[in-house]
Amino acid sequence: MTTRRILLINGSYRDDGITDQVVAEMAAAARTAGAEVEQIVLRDRPIEFCLNCRHCTQHPGTEPGECVHEDGMADIVRSIEAADAYVLAAPTNFGSVTALFKRFLERLTVYAWWPWGRPAPKYRKAAVKPAVLVSSSAAPGFLGRWLYSSVKQLKMAARTIGARPVATLFTGLVADQPDKPLPERVRARARRIAERLAAS
Repeated sequence: MTTRRILLINGSYRDDGITDQVVAEMAAAARTAGAEVEQIVLRDRPIEFCLNCRHCTQHPGTEPGECVHEDGMADIVRSIEAADAYVLAAPTNFGSVTALFKRFLERLTVYAWWPWGRPAPKYRKAAVKPAVLVSSSAAPGFLGRWLYSSVKQLKMAARTIGARPVATLFTGLVADQPDKPLPERVRARARRIAERLAAS
């Protein structure tokens, strides 16, 4: 039996916030379940803004295109390609994922084939690898999922890299105190989801 490689991509701005705590729990649970785990914290990676030049979209095939930027994104793409499953995480800021995660999402254009003259891009990858989506908001969880676009954009990131969401963990009411600890019920659910992801 081969070891499942799980890549966790964290788009939070803040050390030890709710998103960091959820991702840490999932990483620990996945390792305990026997998975090989890599964590990417986007705030620690040098990633330039997409220029929308579409250089990366011109060649056909399933391999990601080559970006004109020479920065930290190339290493992230290599990690995405090597992984068997994903955790994509970003808290809600102003109704959406963080600008940090959005910048990363835009750089996933390398996963599109869009030659000049075509009206729209095509995905390079079929959506087959499992992904877990993680977000949070100051609003109650059910309202955050309904009102904000965070989960929708996490789904877009998953689909772009060839993944299909198998679970979503959305934590509400996270701004009622500074340095809020992760609620125990959320901690337990995060671990259960990660264990299933490692075993599937």
